Amino acid sequence: MERDRAPSTAPAALAEDEVLAVRDLSIGFRTGIGELPAVRDVSFTLRRGETLALVGESGSGKSVTSLGILRLTPRAPFCRITGQVLLRGQDGRVRDLVTLPEAEMRDVRGRDAAMVFQEPMTSLNPVHRIGDQIAEAVRFHEGLGRRAALDKAAGLLELVGIPDPRRRLSSYPHELSGGMRQRVMIAIALSCEPQLLIADEPTTALDVTIQAQILDLLRRLQERTRMAVIFITHNLGVVAEIADRVMVMYAGRVVEQAPVRPLFGAPLMPYTRGLLRSVPRLDLAGLGRERLAAIPGSVPDPLAPPPGCSFAPRCGHFEPGRCDAAMPPLEHAAPEHLVRCVRWPELAAGTI
Repeated sequence: MERDRAPSTAPAALAEDEVLAVRDLSIGFRTGIGELPAVRDVSFTLRRGETLALVGESGSGKSVTSLGILRLTPRAPFCRITGQVLLRGQDGRVRDLVTLPEAEMRDVRGRDAAMVFQEPMTSLNPVHRIGDQIAEAVRFHEGLGRRAALDKAAGLLELVGIPDPRRRLSSYPHELSGGMRQRVMIAIALSCEPQLLIADEPTTALDVTIQAQILDLLRRLQERTRMAVIFITHNLGVVAEIADRVMVMYAGRVVEQAPVRPLFGAPLMPYTRGLLRSVPRLDLAGLGRERLAAIPGSVPDPLAPPPGCSFAPRCGHFEPGRCDAAMPPLEHAAPEHLVRCVRWPELAAGTI
């Protein structure tokens, strides 16, 4: 069954250093009471060697955006994708993944773009050995024989820091720790040296020590391969450590996007400010000065959104007649700082 497709147009060229350009990406799922708009008009670019962090509450559209980029969502008519996802492959060609036939998408996944999922135990096949699961991707994309593919798999395990890699080739997923399983997932994702790596909360289920090791591993591998990385996380501490730019999503839309320092230093969207204020601070821990801030309410129902700004019902700066009149556009507050809020000039000036 074919996926709904956007009008057939030739992909626009990417800038020389760009690997990915997402333009007006929208994703909707069919339900019994109508189409559920999970992602709406998301646009961004990603340069070689750059890390873009996607942050936001559960239900904000982060993971659906990443799944839509690799076309891992259900096929039409159960899911409708519109917009453009332009990816530069290893061969230098730029293709629109939204309109690409599924047979060609199978060549793209793993070779030009790969994904590391949150929970490796549900991503790895429990009845196949680790070596065979890594070798499978190598054999499919590079046409190697089984022995050569296993040799490369051993090298990949060594690359991601797993000791005694030859012996580990014959291990099953349940025989490895959570950190080692995640390293195996990274090895599979990097097996064909993709141009783009999507990491969907790869450290959430790990303790802080292993989390730091995985982040350091990803950083070193990125320096080695110059791959572009989309890192999806709830952890703003991780964002501050690894990201070059941050894209904040809320109710399926981008509400703020900026380099890390401007966004952390002077966020202009009340939702972004709420996220940053909800992070515990070590310098205030144990002083008992104030309770940890929290954003009231919850993400709105995508089938029944509020009028105007989706964050308006939860916003402490809500102004009747302005915030609920229409959805604010995504505006340039600075050359690289985008924000979706009618009151951002007042927030920037500190008058509210």
